[in-house]
Amino acid sequence: MVKLRLKRCGRKQAVYRIVAIDVRSRREGRYLRKVGFYDPINNQTHLNVPAILYFLDKGAQPTGTVHDISKKAGVFTQLSLNQTKFY
Repeated sequence: MVKLRLKRCGRKQAVYRIVAIDVRSRREGRYLRKVGFYDPINNQTHLNVPAILYFLDKGAQPTGTVHDISKKAGVFTQLSLNQTKFY
């Protein structure tokens, strides 16, 4: 199972990458793909929305913090719009 979660990158100041990672991997372990960046100190967020939507469509589960960050960026509204399309 794949999760979207934070991976810490800063040594003194905490900055995080948002990554798609296997559940069994540790926090700093090998990830499948980097899908965003989050800096809680400066309150900056950069998201690769198409990559996040791809992993969510394939069944990836975001952690609580990643869910909140994505919700503020409006990712879930785009996900619901993509699911209502008829093929």
